Amino acid sequence: MQRIYELMFIVRPDMTEEDQDKLVANLEGQVATAGGTVKNVERMGKRRLAYVVRRFQDGIYVLMTLEGDGAMVKEIERRLRVTEPVIKFLTVRVDEEQKRLAKVKALRDAKVRGKGTRAAAAEAAAAAAAESAATAAAAAPAPADTTPASV
Repeated sequence: MQRIYELMFIVRPDMTEEDQDKLVANLEGQVATAGGTVKNVERMGKRRLAYVVRRFQDGIYVLMTLEGDGAMVKEIERRLRVTEPVIKFLTVRVDEEQKRLAKVKALRDAKVRGKGTRAAAAEAAAAAAAESAATAAAAAPAPADTTPASV
């Protein structure tokens, strides 16, 4: 089953741009051979780390969005562990979170602002009743004027 993952890794701050390009290209090739696809690569640049990791206080952050199965992620993580310039990495599955956020957004759109879903349903029913009453009134003939004229 194809799932969507975000892979963030931090490389050494003294790594050159060409070496970073080689590393990312190597990872993209490994993802392709493992049966996945790389949807997006975002280089976030050099940032200060929250704590010292392998004697480094800075690191270059790279975020990759991947689509594939769990075996692909396991293989990519194994290769990241043995890749010397990578000082830290984290892989997160995001497809379930995207599905949950879409569901919450749909519920939020269904609600009337400041009211709950029951109030929204009641308002919709009242609007439908008013529309049907207006349609019935328009279809009924107007009553004839039976008042006598003033002399």
